[in-house]
Amino acid sequence: MEQLTQLRLLGLFDARVPRYTSYPPATAFDQSTGAVFQADCLQSLDPATPVSVYIHIPFCERLCWFCACRTQGTTTLKPVAHYLTVLLQELNHLKATLPVGMQMGQMHWGGGTPTILPPDMIRTLAQAVKEVFAPADNFRFSVEIDPTLVDDAKIDALAEVGMTRASIGIQDFAKDVQEAIGRTQSFAATKSCLESLRRAGISSLNADLVYGLPFQTPAKLANTIAKVRQLDPDRIALFGYAHVPTFSKRQKLIPDAALPGEEDRYHLAQQAAQAFRGSGYQAIGIDHFAKPGDSLSIAAKSGHLRRNFQGYTDDSCPTLIGIGASSISQFAQGYVQNASATAAYIERIDAGGLSGHRGYAMTPEDRLRAAAINMLMCNFEIDIDALASHPNAASITTIHDAIVEDFAGMVTRNGSKITITPQGRPLTRIIAQRYDGFSDIAAQYSQAS
Repeated sequence: MEQLTQLRLLGLFDARVPRYTSYPPATAFDQSTGAVFQADCLQSLDPATPVSVYIHIPFCERLCWFCACRTQGTTTLKPVAHYLTVLLQELNHLKATLPVGMQMGQMHWGGGTPTILPPDMIRTLAQAVKEVFAPADNFRFSVEIDPTLVDDAKIDALAEVGMTRASIGIQDFAKDVQEAIGRTQSFAATKSCLESLRRAGISSLNADLVYGLPFQTPAKLANTIAKVRQLDPDRIALFGYAHVPTFSKRQKLIPDAALPGEEDRYHLAQQAAQAFRGSGYQAIGIDHFAKPGDSLSIAAKSGHLRRNFQGYTDDSCPTLIGIGASSISQFAQGYVQNASATAAYIERIDAGGLSGHRGYAMTPEDRLRAAAINMLMCNFEIDIDALASHPNAASITTIHDAIVEDFAGMVTRNGSKITITPQGRPLTRIIAQRYDGFSDIAAQYSQAS
């Protein structure tokens, strides 16, 4: 109870802060940084260093009401087929811009629903990507999968083109919760999907869950967790639902009165975390869990854990190239996001160029702040000595001092290390925001709890 009181006083149940999957957050991007910057960054890449590739498939046969991703519904494959031809055009533009001999260390297909693609489109897209980026040694390929929109033929096609990890959307198994978020999905269908993936040789499986959903209760969440244990995934991502109906119009279909309160959200998150740790999973960062032998756990133990737009990752590639509508690329020089609306993206690609629409060019100060935030988000720790190599590292000394003072009891300092205690970890995003030079941007972020 005392800890809860401290968390309350420190603003956990009132604050809305970025998730810090990037720094600066995408809310700081603007249109002064676009396709020209994108081309310069692509041309400057070193072919000897593999990149990561992300491909966005923005289509869904059903639009889940809780989702705030850039997606659109379709009942036919006609717009999907047209979008695929545009992706192939973009890949050709990239090939003409990039240095010869580029390789990819990892690839991820997200959405939307990548498994809306039929087997022939899966093979066509994968082959086209590999003609631009040759798979490097130990290449890994992950795909987001909707168990209600996949079959053995699609799974076999994905395995054939090199998929090594599947990320299974679950959210919650309670029927009334599913109906309230527009995503009905039975345990039987989910179990069948995982069994098919395992038969196809996909040995790394991730389950995505969400807490803070309408009508969600501790009892219902406990039932969902028990079913997830039966599925035995290698990783679990436990995301807090972000209710932002002014940004995602479909969320207006979710009744505000059915959402758990801020403190209830906190207790749901703690309940799930305790259950997964009790089942042998290692806690990774603020919202992931992995089996001890999983590469994510290994990266966390070795200090190589990173955070990007897909969450926590063991991806060591320094560059991420985003392909498709709304995709974001991350370069040493900064970020570029493709045009977000599918129609605007298609128009730009059809015009014969790249689709970079907005972005942000990093400064030395941005890199310093980004390094500090990544340390907190991944390791719950600031290593002041490690930051000393950045220009003007002393410029954030006052932030270090203020954190130790303002979060006393939740943060400790020992020499050059500032560490968030286990009790203070729910405050990690709030503490990280102290290093954010863009915290005054007017934007609606998700709840800190």
